[in-house]
Amino acid sequence: MNLKTLSFTIVLLIVTNNLFSQTSTVIGQELNAISTGVPFLTISPDARSGAMGDAGVATSPDANSIHWNPAKYAFIDQEISLNLSYIPWLRNLVKDINFQNISGSYKLNENQAVAVSLMYFSLGSIDFTNSIGTVVIPGFRPNEFSFDVAYALKLSKYLSGGIAFRYVHSNLTGGFSNDGNSPTKPGNAVAGDISMFYTKETKIDDKSGRFNFGFNISNLGNKIKYSEDAYYDDFLPANLRIGASYLLNIDDYNSISATVDINKLLVPTPQLIVKDDTGAVIDTLGLDNNVSVPVGIFHSLYDAPAGFKEEMHELMYSAGIEYWYINQFAIRTGYFDEHGTKGNRKYFTLGVGIKLNVLNFDFAYVIPTAGRQNPLANTLRFTLGFNLANLKTKT
Repeated sequence: MNLKTLSFTIVLLIVTNNLFSQTSTVIGQELNAISTGVPFLTISPDARSGAMGDAGVATSPDANSIHWNPAKYAFIDQEISLNLSYIPWLRNLVKDINFQNISGSYKLNENQAVAVSLMYFSLGSIDFTNSIGTVVIPGFRPNEFSFDVAYALKLSKYLSGGIAFRYVHSNLTGGFSNDGNSPTKPGNAVAGDISMFYTKETKIDDKSGRFNFGFNISNLGNKIKYSEDAYYDDFLPANLRIGASYLLNIDDYNSISATVDINKLLVPTPQLIVKDDTGAVIDTLGLDNNVSVPVGIFHSLYDAPAGFKEEMHELMYSAGIEYWYINQFAIRTGYFDEHGTKGNRKYFTLGVGIKLNVLNFDFAYVIPTAGRQNPLANTLRFTLGFNLANLKTKT
């Protein structure tokens, strides 16, 4: 891979989960997708939620709750949990990109829990060349990672709150400078999440169930910068996620749950530049994006050039269903939808899960909607989980 493909491999492929959302504004058309730095932070790290349309803010707690809703850890039923996930990413386009995640939690007592997570995004190998095509840096391996810590506390019998802190490192170029341009540098950022989770047992006729509701405002942090010459820094993918789920116990052996998430990036919408037939700029719609993080978050609620209708187009929807048999074998499916002018990601998901006393295994698969080409097509997710408290009991 040489410098001619750098923009594809480091800008397009790196941002994967928002692959289409990183597209620049197309003048004269309605396409006006939002772009951010380090969008790997929005990738679904686990196969369970990945099989349910990337929904997870209100599902039952597990080791990967730090990504979806840290507040859920206060209600987790495992004293010590650990999940390992692996995703071969964008294999329809490139063969050497992968995403890895390790997450774990520990219950301090009945009301409190802590958790940690490490996400690592390996972006393959790139040869950097100069303007005449001579290889300057061979085989550089760009990468990004984040390290998270979280704390959850029960505020009442049914309600909990959670916070998370995150360090983000993004090394895309290794300091490469082409033909005298200013050197690049790794980007670094710190961010935090604030979340809430509500859960309560219910009863429908003679069947028990559980209703969950959750929200999470994630990736609130400083902008990230890769060069001192950059006109302005990139916003982190600050995101508002809200959702609900309902679990119905059909009988002693079968249960089924449904969940829905709604997401909105708390990042300014790009301005829309209107040009005449000669290419001259005649108008600029929307608000300036070169603002501080707090102002940018506030702007993101009303700054779409086309007004309220376009703001509604920026909502992303995830829905999933999970069926369990004797709490040991699961079948999952889901759907993710994003408006055509904001990225146009639309795909079904499928997956299965197997839960044993100490180990559990989850698998997920992405299926694009009929007739659509999607770089995420055929994406696989694998998660291996450990209930370490049960392992300790066994030994």
